[in-house]
Amino acid sequence: MTSAAPTATLHLVDPAHDPWQWADAHDPQPAPRAGLILHASQWEAVRERWPAELPVGVLWPNDRSVQALADDLPRLDLIALHFPRWTDGRAYSQARLLRGRLGFSGQLRAVGDVIADQVLQLWRCGFDAAELRPGQSAEVAHQALRWFAAHYQPDVRHPDGGLLHA
Repeated sequence: MTSAAPTATLHLVDPAHDPWQWADAHDPQPAPRAGLILHASQWEAVRERWPAELPVGVLWPNDRSVQALADDLPRLDLIALHFPRWTDGRAYSQARLLRGRLGFSGQLRAVGDVIADQVLQLWRCGFDAAELRPGQSAEVAHQALRWFAAHYQPDVRHPDGGLLHA
């Protein structure tokens, strides 16, 4: 194993100490408050009247096009992309589209069945935060970010590709 470039950092979210809070999934139109992560249907129900000064996030399912969020991106501070199973890679594609094509600059967070071994791929696709599934080791996740010192393929962070050196 070699060390990756120092820029390969991914915030591992501790749900017990997260400043962002999940909206009650049973409330179809949550009252606005700062730091709330809404489900996609909740965001669609309240986006027209959500106060611009309140930071808001949205949980976006991996079976919906992120293009539907294009007009909302300037208003969103966080987008949580869901991995229903760690083997389901659709959220990687969503992250690449959000960062690369749509220019989203807020926090991209991986949630759901996220395992420590995924973190380097998450980072390369544009995620900057991940909530590991219970039982996963943060220490292993931090080590995984250093597994490779170079990559031949382009990624969101290095779109020109080529051999990237640490």
